[in-house]
Amino acid sequence: MNIKNVAINLGMALCLAGWSGNAGAHGYKAGSIEVEHPWARSTAPSAPSGAVYMVLSNEGKDADRLISASTPIAEKAELHTHIADDGIMRMRPVSAVEVVPGSPTPFAPGGLHVMLLGLKQSLVSGKAFPLTLNFEKSGSVTIQVEIQGAGAMQPSHGGSELPK
Repeated sequence: MNIKNVAINLGMALCLAGWSGNAGAHGYKAGSIEVEHPWARSTAPSAPSGAVYMVLSNEGKDADRLISASTPIAEKAELHTHIADDGIMRMRPVSAVEVVPGSPTPFAPGGLHVMLLGLKQSLVSGKAFPLTLNFEKSGSVTIQVEIQGAGAMQPSHGGSELPK
């Protein structure tokens, strides 16, 4: 084997190792709740707010509820949804989000999301930040939210579309 082949094989091995290592980083667990593909859109430097999206799945037998979220990069994190109000879509805070067994709960543009208010820094594509989710029964879990481009409609990782 010549030096070029060794370098190519080493590069491929490192790439595959990194790939498999990242696969686990996209899913998190709190009790019976799985949190998959957390992501956010990048923001303009002066933007006061941003949003976080993900998919919650309940692998247990009883329903649970997401009751709050927090992050050091924003003054406040609220659970929000979109509702139709006289034909106009508006965001509204919700006190909790029920996560029932056997049915994924998607947080996606135009639907449920975690609203970040009073951003302390811009959300920059390619970076990540911590977000702590607090569940009524399953406790808390801190996840890493990957920041996508400003126009993203779903995470760029994971290889499949979010459930609708």
